[in-house]
Amino acid sequence: MVKKGLPLILAALAAWSCATAPPAPPSFFIEDLPPEVKARMTLDERIAANEAWQHLRAGRSDRARRLIAGLGPGSLVYTVGWGYVSLLSADMGAAEASFLTSLRDVPGMTPAHVGLAQIYAARGDREQAFLQYREILKRDPDNRWARPRLEALRETLTRGLFEDAADAKEAGKLEEARTAYLKALFYDPDSPTAHYELALLYLEGGDQESAVMHFEAVLEKDPEATERRRRLLRAMADAAFAKEEFGRSLHYYEKLGELETLGPETLQRIERIKGRLGIYELPSQYASIPALDAIAREDLAALIGVKFRDFLDAPGRRTRIVVDIATSWAQKYIVDVASLDLMAVFDNHTFQPRRAVNRAELAETAVRLIRFLRSRGGSFVPLIEARRIQISDVNPENFYYPAIVEALSYQIMALDPLRRFEPERAVTGREAARIVDVIYGLAR
Repeated sequence: MVKKGLPLILAALAAWSCATAPPAPPSFFIEDLPPEVKARMTLDERIAANEAWQHLRAGRSDRARRLIAGLGPGSLVYTVGWGYVSLLSADMGAAEASFLTSLRDVPGMTPAHVGLAQIYAARGDREQAFLQYREILKRDPDNRWARPRLEALRETLTRGLFEDAADAKEAGKLEEARTAYLKALFYDPDSPTAHYELALLYLEGGDQESAVMHFEAVLEKDPEATERRRRLLRAMADAAFAKEEFGRSLHYYEKLGELETLGPETLQRIERIKGRLGIYELPSQYASIPALDAIAREDLAALIGVKFRDFLDAPGRRTRIVVDIATSWAQKYIVDVASLDLMAVFDNHTFQPRRAVNRAELAETAVRLIRFLRSRGGSFVPLIEARRIQISDVNPENFYYPAIVEALSYQIMALDPLRRFEPERAVTGREAARIVDVIYGLAR
């Protein structure tokens, strides 16, 4: 029995040894074709493309090559398909050229970005890989392949830059340290650490305007970092005092007082500043404005009146008859802003101090304030051309449309990701205070 079965076993082994082993799947990732690209293809093209992608993922380059060749150069997926065929053949140069051509011909071809990201990562070109991950996430924020890779690479790149910056700072090379932190913000624009260190470096270098910009970013990006805020506020208040910018210095000392108990020396300095500015204790209602869920017109008038006290005592004031502010805690500030047309008085001579402020009205007030400050020598430069601004929920016929567009052009107010301005939304105290602070910083 054994002798009879042996030939059969040997024959089976010979047949098995002659069989072609199945190809190994590729070591790289192949992204699905975007739905919007598939929608532009015929049914036959979609079927052929899907089959080609299956062969690519299984490592069957010859079959994938035939299907992609059959689609022809006129196909939307022809060049991206050739890119992946080239990757299967380990020809990175040809693959890169194909992916770049695909993106030139079909912008938004996510599989081409995925292919390029893998090529650059394999070459060790981390910056180019990062840019490709970012392009993928611009179009697909929840992309499960790109998101963790971008986050991991961002953490690696920023950590290295922070180390470089710390070494440069320790060696007294402040410009190199600033450059490293600014590059870190390229990879992580929301990094509180980079903004914090830059604020300190700019203060040390005497560039208070740049320091203010990064300080505001710290407040926005890392509101819980109390110790950082304290150190920055102290440094900025002291720097402003040394430059005899008493209004700004008082502002930062008062903010510092919200975070810690001020010592006798600081309190004495604050009193000297107030004496120089000719001001006395602010109404208690003023301190509560930032915590309000919805501010009233009197609150906005007070924010402007206090912050811009150095600017409002200027020529051009005219008497305004306002009949309904006698009982308002912000009466003095209302008179100031009304006399300079920074906030409107209604036709019936009322100010309506307790009426809630919405975002459209805030935009109009902000623009009036900017125009006033510009007439006093302030330099305000639009960051975005008005003609390029598109708002989804405010028509050009809207009364507030010109002011909203102008406020957006200066980037003191912003649209949400759906390009909505939300003109009727109530303004919080924190939002109003932030915008007034930004305008103040620009005016200085």
